[in-house]
Amino acid sequence: MRNLFRRGFLRLGLIVWACAVCVGMSQGQEPKAELPEAPVAASGAEPSSAGDIELSWKQLPKRIVQDQKSILLFPTQLARGRCWIPTLAVVGGTAGLIAADPHAMPYFQTHAGNLDDFNDTFDGPITNAEIAIVPVTFFLTGQIRHDSYTSKTGLLAGEAYADGYIVSLAIKAITRRKRPSEVAAGASYRDTFFNTGKSPFGSSFPSGHAIEAFSVATVVAQRYGRHRWVPWVAYGAATAISLSRVSTRAHFPSDVFLGAALGYSIARFEVLRH
Repeated sequence: MRNLFRRGFLRLGLIVWACAVCVGMSQGQEPKAELPEAPVAASGAEPSSAGDIELSWKQLPKRIVQDQKSILLFPTQLARGRCWIPTLAVVGGTAGLIAADPHAMPYFQTHAGNLDDFNDTFDGPITNAEIAIVPVTFFLTGQIRHDSYTSKTGLLAGEAYADGYIVSLAIKAITRRKRPSEVAAGASYRDTFFNTGKSPFGSSFPSGHAIEAFSVATVVAQRYGRHRWVPWVAYGAATAISLSRVSTRAHFPSDVFLGAALGYSIARFEVLRH
């Protein structure tokens, strides 16, 4: 009974953190015009919404299509000599973790019983609900309080979530990586790419949870970063959700790393770029 109560309490806490952020942020505190720059207002004065982005839910489909086009054409940026350093960092980090995956995953296979409480708290459907509720909470809170900045934060977070979801499905369908849970006990974790027995859209690489969690967290952190605790809460929750995908053997560490990098990049440099 104690363990059940503890798991329920942790689940509830992770779900309502977004509500707490929303309520605290929607007291008329609306950061300044430029989305990426707004969080660093150092004066401490109450910002204004005068220069904030013009956005409504009707614009989201068109924006998502534009985002996907820009993401698809990203190689042209590399061809022009742009973005090479961060791209190489992400590719190199992912490649290094792919090489390390066969050595890391046996630990989680043999110690699964020690992580039952953690894994029960962060199981897949619950963490999906926790991520999805954040944009909805921001949007509805803004509508109720007639706070356009909060409503737009919810819309931007929803846009980032959708963009990340689409990108993750596309990469999953191409790589078709076997999930760690599909590997039999004692078998090798090396031959996992292009080898899943499940639907290509449900394959392991990259982690959809990590993409979605970090895309939403990045929007919240950037929009409300002037409150120093917000990025800690947002990225902390995203990190906990992402790491849980490794301990539950739903993903390899490399899946989570790439997912987190993609989620951050999509939100920071595509969604908020508008």
